[in-house]
Amino acid sequence: QIQGEVRIPRSTSAVEYRGVLGTLSTMVRTEGPRSLYSGLAAGLQRQMSFASIRIGLYDSVKQLYTPKGAESAGLAARVLAGCTTGAVAVTCAQPTDVVKVRFQANGALLDGARRYSGTVDAYRTIAREEGVRGLWRGTLPNIARNAIVNCGELVTYDLIKDALLRAQLMTGEDGARGGCSRAPSPSPQPSTPRLCPADNVPCHFVAAFGAGFCATMVASPVDVVKTRYMNAGPGQYRNVLSCLIALLMQDGLAGFYKGFVPSFLRLGSWNVVMFISYEQLQRAAALAWPAQS
Repeated sequence: QIQGEVRIPRSTSAVEYRGVLGTLSTMVRTEGPRSLYSGLAAGLQRQMSFASIRIGLYDSVKQLYTPKGAESAGLAARVLAGCTTGAVAVTCAQPTDVVKVRFQANGALLDGARRYSGTVDAYRTIAREEGVRGLWRGTLPNIARNAIVNCGELVTYDLIKDALLRAQLMTGEDGARGGCSRAPSPSPQPSTPRLCPADNVPCHFVAAFGAGFCATMVASPVDVVKTRYMNAGPGQYRNVLSCLIALLMQDGLAGFYKGFVPSFLRLGSWNVVMFISYEQLQRAAALAWPAQS
């Protein structure tokens, strides 16, 4: 065991998990279906706080970084907006992430070794034992992680969606929901419906799926280090760099991509659901509250 490495105690009869499907089936068989939603309350607290800030502020901050008179936001403005909203989200909502990581690790321990009875108890215990600063443990690596994920998700989604619309790879009939609004040609063929770039659900799905994959690729190394560091006990790692070196010495470069498939399943499905829902909510809001001229 490397100095400072966190080990979760296991009984001699502990089961082994092999692969994503094997892990799912083993958890359902040995712990019941509810085990698949372990830490759900902590995860919801984190997403409601993080997502509302980093996603909700993205378009507004992107406009701040876009030069006046520019037709659209450039890559630099989008990256800066992603980094800014990611950093602000971490600063405000870091305690929810600390509790989520600790609470999920707590569920893997034996019943007698569990430290927290619930998320509220986790907040209280961490604040009592480690001080209020303990709730912001790992803030700097989490800022790096969240900035990377934000750029991997929001910026990549923006770029892929724009590329799909410009290249007209996703098309729909003119006049259909999400169809283009360009003026029709002077003499259209009456028997052939005009196809045009479609800002619709299939386009959002493809862009969101690509964004999920890119986010997983760039964020996995930071995510692995962040999770190990935040889950470590007081003094077990001197700093984030010592955690990174310990992981590199133990598992090599492949260690930074441990759990890539389940991480992609999580981020990919999250991006698809989030972006499709976000686009539809934006469209519904625009219809419900049209801009006043």
